[in-house]
Amino acid sequence: MKVLIVGGGGREHAIATCVAKSPKVDKIYCAPGNAGIGQIAECVPIGAMEFDKIVAFAKEQAIDLTIVGMDDPLVGGLVDALEAEGLRAFGPRKNAAILEGSKAFSKDLMKKYNIPTAAYENFDNAEEAIKYLKEQASFPIVLKADGLALGKGVLICNTLEEALAGVDEIMLDKKFGAAGNRMVIEEFMTGREVSVLSFVDGKTIRIMTSAQDHKRAKDGDQGLNTGGMGTFSPSPFYTEEVDAFCKKYIYQATVDAMAAEGRPFKGVIFFGLMLTPNGPKVLEYNARFGDPEAQVVLPRMKNDIIEVMEACVDGTLDQIDLQFEDNAAVCVVLASDGYPVSYEKGFVISGLENFDGKDGYYCFHAGTKLTDKGIVTNGGRVLGVTAKGADLKEARANAYAATEWISFENKYMRHDIGKAIDEA
Repeated sequence: MKVLIVGGGGREHAIATCVAKSPKVDKIYCAPGNAGIGQIAECVPIGAMEFDKIVAFAKEQAIDLTIVGMDDPLVGGLVDALEAEGLRAFGPRKNAAILEGSKAFSKDLMKKYNIPTAAYENFDNAEEAIKYLKEQASFPIVLKADGLALGKGVLICNTLEEALAGVDEIMLDKKFGAAGNRMVIEEFMTGREVSVLSFVDGKTIRIMTSAQDHKRAKDGDQGLNTGGMGTFSPSPFYTEEVDAFCKKYIYQATVDAMAAEGRPFKGVIFFGLMLTPNGPKVLEYNARFGDPEAQVVLPRMKNDIIEVMEACVDGTLDQIDLQFEDNAAVCVVLASDGYPVSYEKGFVISGLENFDGKDGYYCFHAGTKLTDKGIVTNGGRVLGVTAKGADLKEARANAYAATEWISFENKYMRHDIGKAIDEA
């Protein structure tokens, strides 16, 4: 098979690494890819939102399966564009990707089908939102830009003043662009966050192993929200009891709800869960693999990823027995100091060769570029250093040891990824 992966981050590097292990695959392309992906795939200089060019390339190269990794092209309808030309694609169509593309849509869906989530209201008018906030008796409260905002469009406001400023930021100042044309205001939930990825074929769902992300930029969950500073899998807080509840009231219920709405979902549903004192509730849905969750979940998957993805496309996922290794993995993101606000690029990265041939260790490239000087930093999140271990503590120790193998100017990371493991 010839496979095309659309995207150029750590998630796509993790997907490409998994695809490269499949005996079904002879050739991997990636658009646009990055320096790390370029070591296992042929990178082509086409942007993820250049639909016409992607479709033309897939036709010219007789691509057997296109895997769309990123949220923007999924929400924009890249899968529809590929399928319209008779090409096979893994990922939800536009009318299903709205599950991530509009938080207002997903909240309304959960309310309609009694899927547990936080109490909320939707607003497309700043004055109405302000009026609503002034009527609230308790804070903190959560403001969410309706559309895609690179994982950063969520504000937790501890006071009314913060919330009013947040409305200005999202709806009037358009900090998150058009994503802030509408807004969700919801109750602040307390508890442990858990990420659960799943494969879906429109009717059947297969749950992957659990993970937990660290969104804040600084140690102790301080600082600004980011795309993710590290993650671990499995989550010790995702118990058999939690799993049973979610299977009964959340997972299949979401798939059935989308089908009932005439929006059958094929691809990956990412369930962002909050384990509240009143049971698990949905924080958010994503319509693709999480980043960096994919970096700890996919290395632990035993199945041939191409077989699973083809089953999703063909509606035969019920025939797949999804299996994961009985171990753990931890990913620590090496970022450029100053991320997620401002940072410099173009610093030479050294030590990447230390990962060659080391079983259970991975260095997933996120923001890198190949230049005459070698591989250089080319983004806020630069690398995802991932390691496996017999258990979470061993995996964490291995991952942090491996971060020392890499050096570049302005290298920054959190030092408490997976610290919650110690409390489990």
